[in-house]
Amino acid sequence: MENSSPDPTALLTSARRPAQLEAFGRLLDVLDRLRTECPWDKKQTLQSLRHLTIEETYEISDAILRDDLPDLKKELGDVMLHLIFYARIAAEQGAFDIADVLNAQCEKLISRHPHIYSDVQADDEDAVKRNWEQLKLKEKGNKGVLSGVPTSLPALVKAMRIQEKARGAGFDWEEPTQVWQKVQEELREFGQEYGHGQADQMNAERAADEFGDLLFSLVNFARFAGINPEEALERTNRKFISRFQYLESAASASGQQLADLTLAQMDVYWEQAKQHLAQPKGSN
Repeated sequence: MENSSPDPTALLTSARRPAQLEAFGRLLDVLDRLRTECPWDKKQTLQSLRHLTIEETYEISDAILRDDLPDLKKELGDVMLHLIFYARIAAEQGAFDIADVLNAQCEKLISRHPHIYSDVQADDEDAVKRNWEQLKLKEKGNKGVLSGVPTSLPALVKAMRIQEKARGAGFDWEEPTQVWQKVQEELREFGQEYGHGQADQMNAERAADEFGDLLFSLVNFARFAGINPEEALERTNRKFISRFQYLESAASASGQQLADLTLAQMDVYWEQAKQHLAQPKGSN
């Protein structure tokens, strides 16, 4: 039986461009009709679509984490629909259309890659990132290095972006050992505020401040270690969920309710889960 999977080389050739443009035009045509004929689509606004787009973006993230390419294709289509939907609504308001969006993006990419489209030298990834941040800052009228960090980002992702932008401006540690020392310092300071586990000795606000400093320093160290802390935490979340679900199933199979087990009994099942759901070498 022949393999029906597409040829990666064929998908990357310019010969596919007419089919790609036709598909994009087809999607525009479908949305045009839905916008004029479908009661639900006719009612949508920029505001009503916003939370749906956020949800679809997280579904893309889930598909990537699962390495599920068929699902990724579907989720990308959903987000693509949202993008042209926003542009369609803006066009109805006389602001811009999808051509304006795409052309503006092309111009931005060209201007921010002078090492490709001009004579600027950038021999490695760090140089490209520095150039990018400097050009972005100049485009925004030098309003401040951190002005481009969206305020609504989740705190962990925001910490990553803040540190990346500060690095682009040259404000960064020199060695990973310095960052690790900072982590240890923040851990000690949090311990002092927390009262070594004694809640009645803790100033809650100061302890929260120190805990935030500790998290920020850990995110910083992850950056130096080449680890995406958001992805690392999500992997741990998924690992915990799998093990906890195994614990629930094992308890149920033995005729027990989870709430009736002692911590020692739960720990037995937990260790079984770790063996049953074996992780790659080096994981906890």
